[in-house]
Amino acid sequence: MSGLAQEQKGILLEAGTNEFEILEYYLFGQSFGINVHKLREIVPYSEDVLTKLPESHPSMLGTVLLRGDTIPLINLAQHLGKEIAHGKTAANGEDGVSLRPVILVCEFNEEVVAFLVHGVDQIHRLSWSQVKPMDQFFDTYRPRFTGTVTVAQRDILIVDMEHITYEIFGDGEHYEDSRTVDEDSSTSMEKKQTRAEVKLFFAEDSAIIRQGIMRVLNQAGYVRSECFGDGLACWNAILQAREEGELPMLVVSDIEMPEMDGLALCRRIKEDAVLRQIKVVMYSSLINESMACKCDEVGADDYTSKPDVAKVVNLVDKYCFANSE
Repeated sequence: MSGLAQEQKGILLEAGTNEFEILEYYLFGQSFGINVHKLREIVPYSEDVLTKLPESHPSMLGTVLLRGDTIPLINLAQHLGKEIAHGKTAANGEDGVSLRPVILVCEFNEEVVAFLVHGVDQIHRLSWSQVKPMDQFFDTYRPRFTGTVTVAQRDILIVDMEHITYEIFGDGEHYEDSRTVDEDSSTSMEKKQTRAEVKLFFAEDSAIIRQGIMRVLNQAGYVRSECFGDGLACWNAILQAREEGELPMLVVSDIEMPEMDGLALCRRIKEDAVLRQIKVVMYSSLINESMACKCDEVGADDYTSKPDVAKVVNLVDKYCFANSE
């Protein structure tokens, strides 16, 4: 089972096709999904490998030791708790589904975190166009889920693992704190005047991250920034801007998004004779050596890993100030 993710990672997806792969796993028999790019390995769960931590978060089971690394283990079912809906579920033991507890060892935001789940099924290759954002009716729960997709008449909720870790470890302030942007007071006013002239688009499906980064961009002087909840909405806005004769100078985009992912968005921009002048910076928790190659393949001008918002402002400055000189 531990080789499942690694074997699937060997089946490379062409960058920019809007395709991705999810591993379907279960909590209380209900289907959930995780992007395979975040999955390092799957290992059996045993309390013998668990070290409990005093006074830790209620969802923290403790730590596990894997190949010499101490990794925090989160009880995902306990953390989601009441948000697990009663809908179509996979019955325990039916259809060849094994509901034995396993650990999903994940890597994102340059960190390794493990999640305890009740069982795993298989990997599905899908298009981001099949993933639908959570309905407004579930506004309270939406930050914890990237969206929902239907596979073989099963509704699979794609959990936003990064958001779960922010809730537990308190790293969300990276998106909120404008003090992370280092400004020299003697040049701050001049920079803000230049930034105020820049038209900037930002595509990100997480409302919390959008709000935090837009706040920081506006405080830094990028007052003409516009944000969009997915790559398709951003693409449509770019087409509208072309008709109006005023393209954005730069697009900052997440990679994982419903409807259209960031790689597909970037590829569309760079394959268009008029739009390719737009600079594109990828901002994602998935940035690693493999994903960096995919960013290069679709023509991205740069990329940086979440969550430090200061890196975003610095990269925006790098390209926007160069264009203004």
